[in-house]
Amino acid sequence: MDKIRIVGGRPLEGRIPIAGAKNAALPLMAAALLSPETLTLRNVPTLADIDTLSHLLGQHGVDILVRGANGQGGRGRVVELTAARITDTTAPYDIVRKMRASVLVLGPLLARVGQARVSLPGGCAIGTRPVDLHLMGLQRLGAEIEIADGYIAAEAPRGLSGAVIRFPKVSVGATENLLMAATLADGQTVLENAAREPEIGDLANCLNAMGARIRGIGGDTLTVEGVARLGAADYTVLPDRIESATYAMAAGIAGGRLFLDGGRFELMEATAGALADAGVEVTPVDGGIQVCRDGNRVRATDVTTQPFPGFPTDAQAQIMAMLSAADGASVVEESIFENRFMHVQELNRMGADIRVRGSSAVIRGVPELSGAPVMATDLRASVSLVLAGLAARGETVVNRVYHLDRGYERVEEKLAACGAEIERLSD
Repeated sequence: MDKIRIVGGRPLEGRIPIAGAKNAALPLMAAALLSPETLTLRNVPTLADIDTLSHLLGQHGVDILVRGANGQGGRGRVVELTAARITDTTAPYDIVRKMRASVLVLGPLLARVGQARVSLPGGCAIGTRPVDLHLMGLQRLGAEIEIADGYIAAEAPRGLSGAVIRFPKVSVGATENLLMAATLADGQTVLENAAREPEIGDLANCLNAMGARIRGIGGDTLTVEGVARLGAADYTVLPDRIESATYAMAAGIAGGRLFLDGGRFELMEATAGALADAGVEVTPVDGGIQVCRDGNRVRATDVTTQPFPGFPTDAQAQIMAMLSAADGASVVEESIFENRFMHVQELNRMGADIRVRGSSAVIRGVPELSGAPVMATDLRASVSLVLAGLAARGETVVNRVYHLDRGYERVEEKLAACGAEIERLSD
């Protein structure tokens, strides 16, 4: 099993290319199930989660052709997905257990062929994250749903029909699943209190390019006029705002100056604001984002995770690592998931002073972190340990980095190119 070894204490200087967003690419790939024609996606990152969903879509009968970089600065791959005929409507446990986003095939399969049997999802162990909102919405569209033997069995023998669906709480995954299902439903569907994350807008824009009729993109109310059929499209995945945030925090904890090539400032304004409060300069420039932290240690600051446009939960572990080395005491409040502080114990092994109180973590910054062997527990926790290792005295070895490979493309290569002493070790 691979490990990552880091010797800390080196400031970062250079250019990091920002990949296509994993959290946008996954629902875009699932959307291919809605059409018998080819969906071409550009700027698709090379990640384990992309491979997992490709495997699942292949199980359903989707033909997938992967080509190399798309010519935009060498970033991303081109993936062509053609679901001319759905050959199997079961998403098996052995695949779905690896990644929670696999549940996103449920809505498209129901809309396209009227049935689906999908294993209850897995993914990172950061809370229960039930699929009840997905199922509630699909039932409102006319689906008949039963849960048995660990599977969601759904049928819509008479097709789906438009409805007004108000989510009792914001859910990115439920918004994506219902948005895709509604494109082929009979009549109008209104999704109220919908998630506003940029990845939702990316999905809606791609669906419209395929022939869907979606209004209200970017807001919390989405109106979908169902159509009889979707067609082909050629669409470019937006850059990954969480990867941009992660490398911005790398510059914050290690010091130095980074150019995040292809990053889009408007996708991470809340993160940039938190970093500015901590003394890290984040500036939009032509072609990307400039990040700089010179001189003094970062300052303590308080952060609360919120749905977009608030501070993202997917950047919580990373900013906690950065604040572990800050001057002063910070409070990080996690309002999205109930079990997303599993990185705290490992950061404390490196000399951090973090105490968890319910949904809050109190971080008292220390002058110096110390290298140690640590273990990744989930995707974002794993990269937070890499960030801590960049600033720690001595050697840090991060174990179980298969979590990291689910969401970060060549992280050790990108950091090493900017002066970090970091390498991947294979047993």
